[in-house]
Parts: sequence; C-alpha cells; structure tokens
Amino acid sequence: MTTLENRPNTALLVIDVQNGVVEGAHERDVVVANIGGLVERARRERVPVVWVQHSDEDLARGSDGWRIVPELVPDGAEPLVEKGYGDAFEDTTLESVLSGLGVGRLVVVGAQTDQCVRSTLHGAFARGYDATLVSDAHTTEDQTEWGAPSPDLVITHTNLYWTYQTAPGRTAGTVETKDVDFGRES
Repeated sequence: MTTLENRPNTALLVIDVQNGVVEGAHERDVVVANIGGLVERARRERVPVVWVQHSDEDLARGSDGWRIVPELVPDGAEPLVEKGYGDAFEDTTLESVLSGLGVGRLVVVGAQTDQCVRSTLHGAFARGYDATLVSDAHTTEDQTEWGAPSPDLVITHTNLYWTYQTAPGRTAGTVETKDVDFGRES
C-alpha cells in the first residue's frame, strides 16, 4: 500500500553484505545463507534484486573488504548501488533505480542491523515505500566495547520495533525468510 504512485512492484534490497562488513558479524553464515536463498527465490520469481555496496575510508572501494561475500554473486543485470552513507538513499542512484523498476515495496536484508539496515529502512519508509525487514536475514558485529548491546539484542530489538512501525498509507513489519512472499504485503 505504498504512497508512491504507479509503483506496484516489490524488490529484494541486499544491503552491504561485503567481506569487511560481515566478517565478524553475529551468525554470519546463517544470515548469508538466508540471504542467498532469498536471492535465488527472487530471481526465480522475477523479482528485482537490488544490491547496495558501501565504501568509505575504512572500506576502500576495490579492496577485498569492499567486495560482496563470495557466497553471493550479483547477476550482471541486477542493479548495484554504491553508497557512502548509512541510508542507501542518500546521495545515490537508489531512488531512480527503484522508480525505473516500478518498485514501491522493499524486502530488506543485509548488514549492519544497527547502522545501514536501520538507516535505509527508515529512509525508505519516510520516502513513501512499504518496507519489510526479514528478521533472520540481517546481522551486525559486536559493538559492546563502545556501549552497545550485544548483537543478538540489537537484532531482536530492531525486529521488535520494526514489527510495529506504522505510518499513513504505508506498511512495515518483519517476516522470517521462510515466510517471505514477494507477491504480496507481509
């Protein structure tokens, strides 16, 4: 029920599943496998898969850490959006890519839960998109030494508050990988 006109399609948005981002992430292998399964399903169902790749001074473009994990291989025809901020809409081509695909609903997966995933979810929702977070297909690293909760609690809390996110004319929520339905609102 997006507020964006003429945007009936859904896309799988894969955020920053890069070597340097998920290297020490909570349940990395399980999350990457869940994302891989969703990518395969989206491709089979002809749902656009849009990849987001972050770079900054700690994640240099072209470095091994910057590369998408080897378990996930973007198809050459799938859009890849490069970004330098947490919100994948900020100063990128993401909005024009999604508009060109007629996308008004996003199914979101990736990393880091408490940074780029959260920022992009809020950015999408504020811009009029429906945004569904796949509860077992996002992860984050341990930031407890800087006062953050443990990764499992960050993920649980994000799933909890996104489940109940509301705004006029838009839908939000969470769904497990096994229950993702690209053809309808979750």
